[in-house]
Amino acid sequence: MKPATAQSALKVQSSLGDRFQVLEFDASTRTAADAAAAIGCTVAQIAKSLVFCATQSNRAVLVVASGTNRVDEKKVAAAIGQPIARADADFVRDTTGFSIGGVPPVGHKTAPIVLIDQALLQLEEIWAAGGTPNAVFRLTPKDLVALTGGRIADIARTADA
Repeated sequence: MKPATAQSALKVQSSLGDRFQVLEFDASTRTAADAAAAIGCTVAQIAKSLVFCATQSNRAVLVVASGTNRVDEKKVAAAIGQPIARADADFVRDTTGFSIGGVPPVGHKTAPIVLIDQALLQLEEIWAAGGTPNAVFRLTPKDLVALTGGRIADIARTADA
């Protein structure tokens, strides 16, 4: 691992300031499993960023979920008070400024609605995407809430859903 050098990773680093360090890995951190393997942490500690589209307002909805959880789209829609749809790659890039697989929780082109998986609050430290498919940064769940202004919500899919 090394400090960020890619343009998208440097953009994230500048939005974070000096308190956090975006790190680039030779291995991919595109999926939660890949990131955990590269970092040497558990999959649960990966704060994966998923982007949806709020269908009434056409606003981006950023869901930051524990790497072990699947997102329940009905719970997300209920939490924001409007239906959502899965965002395609163009919508993600147009609204966030980042490509799928490297979307960070900060530094977006347009401020999204942010929901944070309550499961992340049980962890001491987490790792979030740093703007590219091989960049991440370490933070606490409390830092994530403060940086994003996100709302904590129960968004995980249960076994029977």
